[in-house]
Amino acid sequence: MNSVKQAPGYYRYTIGDLELVAVNDGYADRPVEGYVKNVPTAEVEAFTTEKLYMPKSSVRVPYTSLVVRDGDKTILIDTSNGDMGPPTTGNWMDNFKAAGFDPERVNNVIFTHLHPDHINGYRLKDGTCMFPNAEVMIPEPEWEFWMDDGKMAGVPEDKQFAFKNVRRVFSPIANDITLFGPEKEVVSGITSVPAYGHTPGQMALAITSGNERLMVMADVTNHPGVFLRNPEWHVLFDMDPETAIKTRHRMADLAASERMQVSFFHAPFPSTGYIEREGDGYCLVPVQWS
Repeated sequence: MNSVKQAPGYYRYTIGDLELVAVNDGYADRPVEGYVKNVPTAEVEAFTTEKLYMPKSSVRVPYTSLVVRDGDKTILIDTSNGDMGPPTTGNWMDNFKAAGFDPERVNNVIFTHLHPDHINGYRLKDGTCMFPNAEVMIPEPEWEFWMDDGKMAGVPEDKQFAFKNVRRVFSPIANDITLFGPEKEVVSGITSVPAYGHTPGQMALAITSGNERLMVMADVTNHPGVFLRNPEWHVLFDMDPETAIKTRHRMADLAASERMQVSFFHAPFPSTGYIEREGDGYCLVPVQWS
């Protein structure tokens, strides 16, 4: 069954007058061992198999980015893996085009943070830029961290890949990048919200149209099925786990209190729903497919 090709992975919905399109890029199977840093593997495995019905040895983590259509403007939030992801990814551009989009007509590409799975779709392995006419927009504290030669030199050489990858993707356009800070209107109707911890400068994005609002959560959780229900767990990808926990609680409380629709990069497709409080944690209530 793994060889059967699915229909194109995109899903349209609206926030006020805006059209949003979730575009899927497959998934990665992450080994359970080492996935959570502050909890025994056996406890994590028991949770993922019994509560999430996942395979015993791995956690299946999806990838889905978001397109915003505002009139004749096309705004892309994160670009996924490009041709450098796991073998279970790589169909993002096909899905993007199947949804009716032309990469050369994208007006803005907004990055929530600069981990490889969010930026490699912008520039492929051979150097091809996939969105040549788009304004590229990056959180200023995120850019300052990853482009700091001193910080790169301060980690072991085998840990420098993410720093070097940011340079690979963005150095050709470094002088043309638009940097934005927290609590700023990045483009009309989209405002940055600090979501630090996963990376030093990660931003969530609040999308507002009329009386409706959606929060793009980026990687506030890695897989919300795991980390909303267990917000104190340290996923191995969070660079500052304690700050990430505070951010996770703050953002989940905000969404739950305001009954705000959310979107996660790593949630099961179509990666959108609502957050409810559940015991000492939270849960994601998926939207009904329509």
